Amino acid sequence: SSRMMRRCSVVNGATVSVTEDLLWANCRVKRFCVQRKTGCANRAACAAKQPAVIVAESLQPVAAGFAASLARPGGMVTGMSKLAPDVIGKHTELLLEAVPRVKRVGYLSDANNVNRAQLRQAAERSAAQRSVEARFAEVSRADEIEAALARMAQDGAQALVVFASPLFTNERRRIAQLALARRWAMIGSVYGYAEAGALLSYGSNPDTNFRRAAYYVDRILKGAKPAEMPIEQPMTIELVINGKTAKALGIKLPQSLLIRAERVID
Repeated sequence: SSRMMRRCSVVNGATVSVTEDLLWANCRVKRFCVQRKTGCANRAACAAKQPAVIVAESLQPVAAGFAASLARPGGMVTGMSKLAPDVIGKHTELLLEAVPRVKRVGYLSDANNVNRAQLRQAAERSAAQRSVEARFAEVSRADEIEAALARMAQDGAQALVVFASPLFTNERRRIAQLALARRWAMIGSVYGYAEAGALLSYGSNPDTNFRRAAYYVDRILKGAKPAEMPIEQPMTIELVINGKTAKALGIKLPQSLLIRAERVID
C-alpha cells in the first residue's frame, strides 16, 4: 500500500498513518489515517479535529455510525465496506460443497459486532435453505473462544463458519487449530484464514483493499471531500483452499470447487 501511495504522489506535504493492527491500534492522526478495520476508526476520527479516515475493510460502516449511507457517507470516514451479511450464504454453500455429509453447521459470532443480528439471520436462512441445522456461539474476548467452540461441539456442530470480525481475524490461527483438533472443516471471511490453516477462506483480499485505500487518499489530497466519496464494496471476492488441511481431514474436494479457487495451498 505504501508503494501505491508513492505512485499516487500522496505522501508529499501530508501525514498518512497506515495502521496494520486489526483491533487495538492506537491511531495518532494528523491528516489521514488508513484503517484496515473499523475497530479503531472511531478513535481515529476523534484523534484530530478534521481528519479524513479511510477504512480498508469496514464490516458495516452505516450500522456502526461512521457513515450516513454507502453512497454518501456525509462525514470524514470513507473507504471500503465488506459484504458481511450477504456473504454468509456463500460461506455455508462452499462449506457444504466441500463436506456435503455435514448436517449441523456451527457459526462463531463476535458480540462486539454491531451487525451480529443480521449475520445470525443470514446464517439461519442459509442453513434452512440447505436443510442443515445451525449452531451458534458468541464471544466478546479472545479468551472465550475455546470454551465457545467446546459448547458448539457439545451441541453437535460438525463444521464451522467464522463470522467477519477483527477479533477473529487476529485469532484466526488459533481458531483454525482448534477446529482442526475437532476435525471440523472451517471457512473464514478473510484471505488469511486459509493461510492460517482453515480449509477455506472466501472474502476480499486485504492487499487489494489497501491499494484502493491509497486511491482514496490521493483523491482527497487533490480536493475530493470524504463526505461525498461513496463507500465501495469489494469488486472481487476470492476463494482460497488449504489442500494440506483437506488432506489432514481426509476430505477429497470436488473438482467443481477446486477450479473456482483463486489459490490452492499445497
